[in-house]
Amino acid sequence: MLPQRILGIDPGSRITGYGIIDIHQGRSSYLSSGAIHTSGASLPERLKEIFDAVTTLINQYNPNEVAIERVFMHRNPDSALKLGQARGAAICAVMAGDLSVHEYTPAEIKKAVVGKGNAEKGQIQHMICALLQLNATPQADAADALAVALCHHHTRTLLDKIPAVSSSRAGRYR
Repeated sequence: MLPQRILGIDPGSRITGYGIIDIHQGRSSYLSSGAIHTSGASLPERLKEIFDAVTTLINQYNPNEVAIERVFMHRNPDSALKLGQARGAAICAVMAGDLSVHEYTPAEIKKAVVGKGNAEKGQIQHMICALLQLNATPQADAADALAVALCHHHTRTLLDKIPAVSSSRAGRYR
């Protein structure tokens, strides 16, 4: 049985975190993580950088599924719009790679990984290290993306145990 590979994405217009995990016989293991640091002067240039980088990650790691954090409302509407556009660029790259996209709110991700929906970044980083048995603490954006991937794995595992749910769901965009 081949491992399932999940790419988790924590979108941002300046820094987009990514985390890749393998699932083999129900156990998750760390493969890679990092951050896409955009340098473009304009938002469209940064969105293209995100699209290109996510495309490269998909081509390099060949994930089976992709999970991404849903947009939440910032205090600043302009920031929320930019975040949504960065998220859209990442989703377009995923869809161009013909993969399914699964979305999770920040609270769902935190609850799946830490156990409470209002967990802080340090708690997420700590749990990522514990759950994936990492020797070093990943940078915050990378840890958040790994948390997205783990949330998807935990959610999928739970939903697959419920026959009525598993037969009716086929990805959120697919």
